Amino acid sequence: MEKFFKLKENGTNVSTELMAGVTTFFAMSYILFVNPTILSAAGMPFQAVFLATIIAAIIGTLVMGLFANVPYAQAPGMGLNAFFTYTVVFGLGYSWQQALAMVFICGLINIFITVTKIRKLIIRAIPETMQHAIGGGIGIFVAYSGLKNANLLTFSADSDSVIDATVENGEIMSADINGGIVPALSNFDNAPMLLALIGLALMTILVVANVRAAVLIGIVSTTIIGIFMGVVDLSTIDWQANSLMQSINELGTTFGAAFGQEGMQSLFNDSAKIPQVIMTIIAFSLSDTFDTIGTFIGTGRRTGIFSKEDEDALEDSKGMNTKMDRALFADAVATSIGSVFGSSNTTTFVESAAGIGAGGRTGLTSVTVAVMFALSSLFSPLIALVPAQATAPALVLVGIMMLSSFKDIDWTRLEDAVPAFFASIFMGLCYSISYGIAAGFIFYTIVKIVKGKTQEVSSILWVIDLLFILNFIILAVL
Repeated sequence: MEKFFKLKENGTNVSTELMAGVTTFFAMSYILFVNPTILSAAGMPFQAVFLATIIAAIIGTLVMGLFANVPYAQAPGMGLNAFFTYTVVFGLGYSWQQALAMVFICGLINIFITVTKIRKLIIRAIPETMQHAIGGGIGIFVAYSGLKNANLLTFSADSDSVIDATVENGEIMSADINGGIVPALSNFDNAPMLLALIGLALMTILVVANVRAAVLIGIVSTTIIGIFMGVVDLSTIDWQANSLMQSINELGTTFGAAFGQEGMQSLFNDSAKIPQVIMTIIAFSLSDTFDTIGTFIGTGRRTGIFSKEDEDALEDSKGMNTKMDRALFADAVATSIGSVFGSSNTTTFVESAAGIGAGGRTGLTSVTVAVMFALSSLFSPLIALVPAQATAPALVLVGIMMLSSFKDIDWTRLEDAVPAFFASIFMGLCYSISYGIAAGFIFYTIVKIVKGKTQEVSSILWVIDLLFILNFIILAVL
C-alpha cells in the first residue's frame, strides 16, 4: 500500500488517508439522497437513481484514486442535476432518457478534450492571479454551501419577486426569484439551528487545537448530540423501503436507457431541434469542465497535490504521464459511465476539500470514499441519519482554510482586483463555480482590452470567453 500510493513521498500515512476518506464521504453523502430527489422529479425511479448515484460515485472515485493517485471523490454534481431536470426536461421538454443521452455525449466530448490536451491547455492558459482567485473563490463557495446547508441563513421574498415557478399537483417544485430576495441570519429558536451552532463551535475548537481527525470527530459528535436534541430521529430508519434489492430491481429501468428508443435513438429525429440539442450538450460540458478545473486549481495548488512538475507538464506532456493528466481523464470518463447507469453528469466534488483539509493527499483517500459509497448501498438508512448540521461545519472551516489563496492577489491594483472579485466573491454569491470562472475570465479580458494589453490574453482564453457568452445567450433564449 505504501509503495502503490507513495504515502511517505506525499507526507501522509494510512490512518490519515482513511480518516480523510471518511471525512470526504460524510461531507458529500447528501448527494445520495438529493440527487435521486431531483432526478426523480423528472420521472426517473427514485431507488434506481439512488443506486446509479452510488455506482457512478464508486467507479469514478476508484479511477481517480487507483489511476491518478489523488484524493478527489466523484459523484453526480449538484447544479448539473438541477439543469438536467428543471431546464432540459421541464423547460425544453425532452424526456429523461434523451437527457441521459445528452449527458453521455457530454462525457465523450470531455474525454476527447482531455486526451487531445485541450483541457490541459485551458488550465495552462489561466493567468496566475486568476488561479489564486479561483482557489479563494472555491473556499467562499464551500463555506457558503456549509452555511446554507446548515440553514443558518434564511431568504425571504414577496410575490412580486417571483419571476417563474414550476408547479406540479399543486406543489411548487422550483421557483426563480429576482434580486428582491433578502438574506438574513436565521433565528436560533429551534433545535436544528442550535445543533448547527454547537457543531460549528465544537469543530472549530478541535481544528484550532490541532486534534487528530478533528473534522470526523466533529461530524460524529454532532450527530450523537443531535440524537439527544431530537434533531436526529432514530425511528425514521426504514430497512425495507431503502433495501438494496429494491434499488437493483428499479435500476433496470434506467440502465442503458440513454441508448433506447426514447433516448439516443430519438434525440436527433427532429432536425429543427438539433441546434438546441447541440447547445444544450455544450452547456452541460462547459459547466462540468470548469467545475472540475476550478476544484483542481483551488485545492491542488495550495496543498501540493499537483506538483510544480505537474503544472509545467500541462503543455508539454504526452499521454498520461502526470497526476494531472490522469486526474483529468478520470473525471472525463466518469460522466459517460454515470449516464449509462442512469445519472446526470458525474464530476469531481468540491467537498473533496474536506478530506484534503483533514490531511488526505493520495488516492488512498479516494479509495476509502469509494468503499464508503459501496457500504452505503447496504446502510443507507443509517447514513441518512447524519444531519446537515453535522457536515456543514466541516465545509465552513475547510472553506476558511482555502481563503489563504487571496494573500497572493494585489487587491490594491484594480487590474487584478476586478477579475479576481468575479472569479472568487461572485463565484460564491452566484453559487456556481463555472459561472464564477466565466465572469472572471470575461472581466479579465475586458480589463486587458481597456489597458491596451490584449497580448496578455491567450487565444484559448478568447475562445473560452466566446463560448461562455454564447452559453449565457442560449440559456437566456431557452
